[in-house]
Amino acid sequence: MPDVLPDLGLPDRPNAHRPEPQDLALLAEYAAGNRDAARQISQRFAPRIFAYATRMLNDRVAAEDVTQDALLRLWQAAPAWHSDGAPVMAWLYRVASNLCLDRLRRGKTVPLDLGPDPACDAPGAYAGLLQGERAAALQLALAQLPARQRQAVVLRHLEGLGNASIAQVMELSVEAVESLLARGKRALSDHLYGQRENLGFQDDR
Repeated sequence: MPDVLPDLGLPDRPNAHRPEPQDLALLAEYAAGNRDAARQISQRFAPRIFAYATRMLNDRVAAEDVTQDALLRLWQAAPAWHSDGAPVMAWLYRVASNLCLDRLRRGKTVPLDLGPDPACDAPGAYAGLLQGERAAALQLALAQLPARQRQAVVLRHLEGLGNASIAQVMELSVEAVESLLARGKRALSDHLYGQRENLGFQDDR
């Protein structure tokens, strides 16, 4: 079976998040009482967390709540920042992941209109992925994956984290992450293969 995933905009783009020193400097400024730092922290991190939470939950209202809660926890942690060695963005992904998984376990999400994904400040923003029916098809397929497979696939192929960073976020071994990614990509291929012609892709065979 041909692999439809590259055609749907799932490249390997590790380490797409911004440099850690600038993140730490912003947190230090906020902890020292710089009010503008809070705004900059929101501008820097909120779009990525919102995009991630939307892809995980398929619910923009719930994703907004997760984003606000994750940022609130970051601001609360700033005065005595301690991330166990994880970069700020990875720490935020971990917090947002736990919030998303908790909502999924409790069934506190509602299906939404599957239009384009939320805007993201990542370079390029995977423009081909975020258009029309292909975006809707991918989001629908992602929503059918088990939560942990979905989390690994989104972090790797949409958020651009490397496997080692994903392992930090998910608190798993790299080998376990690789297994989740392999199973998740196979499942996505199965979900999307039957829609290949309708989505306008050429058969690779």
